[in-house]
Formats: sequence, structure tokens, C-alpha cells
Amino acid sequence: MASKKLASSIAYACLFLTATSTVVAAQEKSCEKPIKVLAQPRDGLTLLEKYEDEFKNLSGTTFQIDYLNENDRRAKSRADASTVGNYNVYYVDEANVALFSSSGWIVPLTDYYPEDYDYADFDPGRQKVATVADKVWFAPLTGGGDLMVYRKDLLEAAGVQPPKTLDELMAAVEKLNDPDKGVYGIALRGARGSGANVWRWMPYFKAYGGAWFDGDKPVFDSEAALKATDTYLKLFKYSPPGTQTGSWDESTGAFLAGQVALLVESTPLAGMATDPKYSQVIGKVGFLPPPSPLPGGGYGHGLAIAAKANADEASKRCAGLFIAWATSKENEKRRLDEHQFGELNRTSILSSKEFADIYGADLGKAMADTGNVTAVNFWQDRRWPDLGDRWGILLEELVNGTRTDVKGSLDELKAYADELIKK
Repeated sequence: MASKKLASSIAYACLFLTATSTVVAAQEKSCEKPIKVLAQPRDGLTLLEKYEDEFKNLSGTTFQIDYLNENDRRAKSRADASTVGNYNVYYVDEANVALFSSSGWIVPLTDYYPEDYDYADFDPGRQKVATVADKVWFAPLTGGGDLMVYRKDLLEAAGVQPPKTLDELMAAVEKLNDPDKGVYGIALRGARGSGANVWRWMPYFKAYGGAWFDGDKPVFDSEAALKATDTYLKLFKYSPPGTQTGSWDESTGAFLAGQVALLVESTPLAGMATDPKYSQVIGKVGFLPPPSPLPGGGYGHGLAIAAKANADEASKRCAGLFIAWATSKENEKRRLDEHQFGELNRTSILSSKEFADIYGADLGKAMADTGNVTAVNFWQDRRWPDLGDRWGILLEELVNGTRTDVKGSLDELKAYADELIKK
């Protein structure tokens, strides 16, 4: 076993040295000023700071990462990008990449991402989220799609096969629901928010053929939206108490505590389900892509090249080199070695023997399969958070019963969208 791990480590090192030696020659260590990065805390970024000398030897310069919490990071990066431009690299996410790209605050990444670092190796779903208007804007640091995570023991005891279709999911959830024994069929998110209840509702909307806009015309007040909302409300009958007003923490917490038979949730749950720090169901969990035709809800956070601070081509290349190094296969392997599951983004890592040794071959296959069906379900527009949060309010009221008219709620959202697109 030790010799195999050593051989694997040598292979990764050789791969990295081959890639970086080519880039070093091209760059000639021409980066002069330190790369300034504005980000939010991530274990994978903190890990990079241990290898600052490696980047200096590669580029001729160092880097400085300033960390802020998510909301403060978004606010400061908007202010910096639109005014002084102090930062060479911004941490962006699926909710604000459309704003940054359409405003000209960042530049297309792959124009300056060295080919040797193999951008095509990133998970296909994360590549989709990083792409707006047919251009790639960031390299993923974290992200994913959806997995169906289920209790193998509960399904076997009930004689239920893991559902492969939406109809099978509905039937399985009803049969598996047993509140008297403290087990619920599924867990959903009820709390308002474009990244909360709306995020979990959207796969049903897309599965039924829904679309947000046709050009500038809102078209989401459709049969697809009615069916999606009806399905979501029906499934909530089998979701644990607390999830009707809860979000990620409540739905995943209920599963990890052994109270839920199955759920469709964002991929970081899979890592938590195999971690004894979080999970009471270790060894009892299976992983599959979402039942067809549910698409995975693609999301991603990553690093983008700032436009204002990198006024010349040389500066853009240096920022691109830092991003490529930060998200390289070698640094991803380091994150795997540290068991930073949520920081893994490359197919070469997710399909590796090292990944399978830590997390199991079934999870690796499920991650690969769900990457192929992951989709951008939200409206890729700077105004998405506004529209999504508005629907989140209405959907929360439908879930908790203070509102009952689904069609009227969608009509209200359409009227809101008609005003929003005029801004």
C-alpha cells in the first residue's frame, strides 16, 4: 500500500513539474508586483499560504490574500472593482459572476489561464457555472451539483429500490416516511432565499421544462412552474419538522442525524455523510445522481482576473498564472490529502484511486455521473438575486400555508419581474 501511494505521489509531482516548467519558461518569472487577492475564507486558500515560496519560484512574485465573510466580500469586491481597483484577483460566485462580467470588472479567464494547467480537467458542471455568455470567467475553488444521498439500510428494509425517476422518487418518499419511528421520507428547504428554498425548487422547475425568460420576456408563470411548485409542496408533507422554515443546515442536519431516508442536496453533503465529525449514519449511505429528469443545481465559487488592477497584458498574465497555480492539479491533490472534500473540483482527482480510498468508489462514480447532468438552473443575470429572493418570499409563504394560490403567486412574481427588467 505504501509503495502504491509513493508511486502515485511521484506521478502527481512529475505531472506538476512538467506543467510548471513549461509555464516558468513562458513567464520568465516576469511578475514583479505581489498578487493581491480578495476572497472569503476557504481551507483550500489557507493551504496555499504554506507554499508561497513555490509560487514565488514559479512567477518571481508573492501573493497576499485578504479574507472577508461572504456578504462583506461581495460588497467590497463590487466597490473595489467599480472604483479604485486595488485587487488583481477577485473571488466570485455563481450569484455575482454575471454582474462582474457584464460590468467589465473581470476579464475572460481562459485568455490568460496557461494551457498546461488543463482547465478542461475541471468538473463539467463547474465549468458550466463559470461560463456566462459563452466565455469562462473563473477557475473553481469549490462548487458542485446535486446528489441523491440515501439510507441503504432503510430502503432495503422497506423493499424500496433507489429511485431513478421522479415518479419513483415520489412513491419511495411516501413509502419510506415513518414519523412514528422518527424517520421522514425526504428533507427539503423551506426558508426564503434564491440560494435556499428556490435553489431546491429549481430542479423541479427545470425538470418540467421551465425557463425564466424568453429574451426580455418573463415566461416562468408557466405550467412547468405550477407543476414544480405542486410537486415541491407535496414532498414537503414528508419532510421533518423544522425544515419548513429551515435551509441547508436543517435539511442536511436531519439526514446526518439519521432522521431522513433520502434527499437530493448539494454535493458537499456527501463529504459530511462520510465524516464522523458530522454523521451518525456512516456506512449506511448510498450516492446516486438525482432521479431523472431532475438536473443537478450547478453552483461554483472561484477566482477571476480583475480588469482595473490588471491594466496591461503582463499583469493579466500574472494574475492568470496565480489562479492557474492556485487551482492546479498539484494543489488539488494537497487539498485531497487534507481531506478538504468541498475544495475538490477536478475530474482527475475525483476519479483517482486516492479519492476512492478516502471516500469510496461509489461516491466518485456518483460525482462523475452527476457532473454530466449538472445544469445552471438560475437566471444568469446580475438581477438574479433580486428576482430569486422575491420568489423565495412567496414560496416560503406557500410552504408554511400563509399563502395558498400558486398561480396568483407566480403572477405576482411576473409583475415584479416586469418592473425589474426595466432597471
